[in-house]
Amino acid sequence: MLSVALVLSAISATPMVWSAEVEAVRLWRAPDHTRIVLDLSDAADFKTLTLANPDRLVLDLLDTRLNTALSALPLAETPIARVRAGIRQGSNLRLVFDLSAQVTVSVFLLPPNESTGHRVVVDLFDEANAVAEIAPVPVLSVESLDARRDIVIAIDPGHGGEDPGASGPGGLREKVVVLQIARRLEAQLAKIPGFKPVLIRTGDYYVSLKNRRDQARSLQADLFISIHADAFREPSARGASIYTLSTRGATSTTAQYLADTENEADRVGGVQLAEMDPMLAGVLADLSMTGTLDTSLNVGRLILQQIEGVARLHKKQVEQAGFVVLKSPDVPSLLVETGFISNPQEADRLATPAYQDKMARAIRRGIQTWFARQPPPGTLLAWQREQGGREVTIAAGDTLSQIAERFGVPVSNIKSTNGLSRDVIYVGQTLVIPEAP
Repeated sequence: MLSVALVLSAISATPMVWSAEVEAVRLWRAPDHTRIVLDLSDAADFKTLTLANPDRLVLDLLDTRLNTALSALPLAETPIARVRAGIRQGSNLRLVFDLSAQVTVSVFLLPPNESTGHRVVVDLFDEANAVAEIAPVPVLSVESLDARRDIVIAIDPGHGGEDPGASGPGGLREKVVVLQIARRLEAQLAKIPGFKPVLIRTGDYYVSLKNRRDQARSLQADLFISIHADAFREPSARGASIYTLSTRGATSTTAQYLADTENEADRVGGVQLAEMDPMLAGVLADLSMTGTLDTSLNVGRLILQQIEGVARLHKKQVEQAGFVVLKSPDVPSLLVETGFISNPQEADRLATPAYQDKMARAIRRGIQTWFARQPPPGTLLAWQREQGGREVTIAAGDTLSQIAERFGVPVSNIKSTNGLSRDVIYVGQTLVIPEAP
């Protein structure tokens, strides 16, 4: 008996060799799913098992140990009631997710890339939304909409969740800055009669590039605008830019670089390029047929004119490149780079609420000017024009009071109709003049 005890003691004293460690566990809640990401020190094999009564998801990571805490995970408003961890069969890490709702589960391993290491990703899709994730997005006809519908603007804050985008000095993250600008743009457009802004991403979670386009199409958006804050290898690079889709390659080296960088977002988020969308094969032909690209360029030029009054421009013309997020055949689409977050001076401005508000106002004025000139059929703005509504394009020297006196309309009515909070107008801006009271 003594010899056996000595052998067991020797075995227990032998240090365990782990092939991988879970260094961090991160969780994001999106409107239709919950994502859990396990950051690993190295690749690890895994097995999954779902159990009922009660509902549980079991994840076994072979020869792996947990080197982080699970207690701080934000489980509120997720289908996860509790997460438990333990060692099984001596060296395997078992994670048990106690579930409080029906979900569809997807678990996969992602290899390292330039910004992240090995990861195991667990996606829990809400049962009510599981079919919508894979079903084709219905595209409504204009005839089915009300005769005075709002103009729908799909506002897409780039990146999100485990995809932080570019980083600036002091840990400033692109995903945070662009969401703040997008929310300001949404708030401004919401005050203008006849406009309905919708945020594609409303919080800090990952959305694939395809899903961003599909959301805009399901809304039958009149414009899709993706907001970013770019970075470049050299910190001296600076200036705001606007991009549309290119059918023949990028218009500059910088445009190609930024398109390649933004398109990598899906790799960070776990989407393989081969899975993206069979629709894309015919997109470029569709664009040339429908005139979507021409509209994108025209709107982009108006927004760029307004941004020039707020920020330095990287290029004075709208540039083009193969941005995956812009490849929608029936929704005019733009990508706005609000500045270089890699430039210390521009990063400081981008982090400032006052500057974010100025940038949002510039984008809003460009959007508003385009749709005042070219209101889509069936919209409130188009109906107002049919009823004798007037519009005026601001020239040098014009003031609101002069315009109000010219048309016999109170300044307050002009401001309300056009969503103006101040008596400030800009050369080239188009205002809709309401009927006199």
